[in-house]
Amino acid sequence: MDSDYITVSIHLIGALAAGGVIGIERSIRARPAGFRTHTLVCMASSLLMLVTLYQWKWLPGVPMETVRTDPTRMAQGIMTGIGFLGAGVIFKEGLSVRGLTTAASIWITAAIGILIGVGFYMPAILATALTLGVLSAFRWLETRLPSDVYAHHALRFKRDEVLSEAEVREFLARHGFSVANISYRITEDGAFFEYKMILRTRSAENTVKLAEALRTLPRLHTFRISPTGD
Repeated sequence: MDSDYITVSIHLIGALAAGGVIGIERSIRARPAGFRTHTLVCMASSLLMLVTLYQWKWLPGVPMETVRTDPTRMAQGIMTGIGFLGAGVIFKEGLSVRGLTTAASIWITAAIGILIGVGFYMPAILATALTLGVLSAFRWLETRLPSDVYAHHALRFKRDEVLSEAEVREFLARHGFSVANISYRITEDGAFFEYKMILRTRSAENTVKLAEALRTLPRLHTFRISPTGD
C-alpha cells in the first residue's frame, strides 16, 4: 500500500480517537453535541489540513514551485466554520445561557484535529488530555469553589392579600437570599399581584429550604423558583 495512504489513515484514526474521547465526556453529561459530533469535527479538521499537506496530489502535472498556498489559511477557515457549529449548541433559557462549555469543547476539538492533520501528534495528545481534564476534573473543582447561585423567582398573591415588598425581602433574607432585581405585575384582570425577581445566595441548598418555607406561607397563592444553569 502507498505509504501516503498509510500516513493519511493514521492521521484520520488519530483524529477519530481524540474527538471520540472528548465527545464521550460530553455525551455522559447529556450535552447537545456529544460523541458523534466531536468525532466528526476532529476528523473533518484533520482531513481538511491533509488536503493542504498533499496538495501536490490534487494538482497533478503542475510544478510545485509555481504553486503558492498558505496552509494557515485552511486552519483559519476551519476555525471560522466551527464558530457556526458552536453557536448552534448555545441556547438561552430565560436569562440563563447554556451550552458555552460545549461550544468551547467543539472549538478545541477542531484545533486538535488541525494538529493531527499536520502531524503534530505530541501537542495533539497533550491537548486532548488537558481538554478532558478541564471538562471533568475542573468540573469537580468548580462545584467546590465559593460562588453566587442565582435563581428566577416569582410570587403570586391574591390582590387583597399581598405581602409588601419589605416583607418579601425580609422573608427571603431569613432564608439566605438577597434580591438582585425585582418587578411587579397585576394579572388576570386585577385578581392577582405578582412579584418577579432574581435571587442570589451562596448555597444551592438554600433553594430547597426556601421552597419548603414558601409551601407553608398561607397568603401565597403560587410561587416559582428556577435556578439558573451554566
